[in-house]
Amino acid sequence: MEKVNVSEKLSFFNDYYNPRIAGELNGQQVKLVKLKGPFTWHHHEHEDELFYVVKGSFDMELRDKTITVNEGEFIIIPKGVEHLPNAKEEAHIMLFEPASTFNTGSVENELSKKELKKI
Repeated sequence: MEKVNVSEKLSFFNDYYNPRIAGELNGQQVKLVKLKGPFTWHHHEHEDELFYVVKGSFDMELRDKTITVNEGEFIIIPKGVEHLPNAKEEAHIMLFEPASTFNTGSVENELSKKELKKI
C-alpha cells in the first residue's frame, strides 16, 4: 500500500486526452488525464464513467444539454449516453471507470488509446 499524490502524478505529463493509470481496485481503474479543447463524440456500451475535476473546469457536452463541471465537482456519465468532454482551458481530471473502458468508447480514431501507461 502506498499513497498517491495526484498533483505530483499530473506533473509527469503534459499531453491531452491521453489517460494514465494511477491505481486499480475491484476491477476499476483510477485514471488521470489532462483535457484541453474538444474530445470526440462517443459512448460506452457497458461502462459508466466518473469524471472528477482536480483542477480547472470543463464542459460535458451531451446531445440535449451542456453541463459545466468545476474544480472539486464530478459528473457520472451512465453507460450508453453519448458525450463529448470539452475544456476551454487546461483541466486536470481523475477518472473512475472499469478497467475494460476504451477511452473513445464506440469510436476509433486518432484519439483512441489501446494501451494506457501506468504512472
